[in-house]
Amino acid sequence: MLIKVKAKPKAKEEYVKRLGEDLYEVAVKEAPEKGRANTRIVELLSEYFGIRKDKIRLVGGETSKFKLIQILREEHQP
Repeated sequence: MLIKVKAKPKAKEEYVKRLGEDLYEVAVKEAPEKGRANTRIVELLSEYFGIRKDKIRLVGGETSKFKLIQILREEHQP
C-alpha cells in the first residue's frame, strides 16, 4: 500500500492524522536534519498502523515536506 504523507517537522506535539483515503499528516518534534525527522515519521507510522518499522519504507520525497511511503503487509506464518 502506498500513502502520501505531509510532514510537519519541529512541531510542538507529535501526531498522525488521516486527511484522506491515502493522505496523512505526520507531525514530529525532530528537525529535518540528517534524516532524523524521516526516522521519527516511520516510528510514528509504525505505532499508528501497528506494524514493525521495517515494514515501512520511504520511497519518495526524502528532503520534501510531501513524502511517499510504502506500507508492506505483515506476513503471517501458518
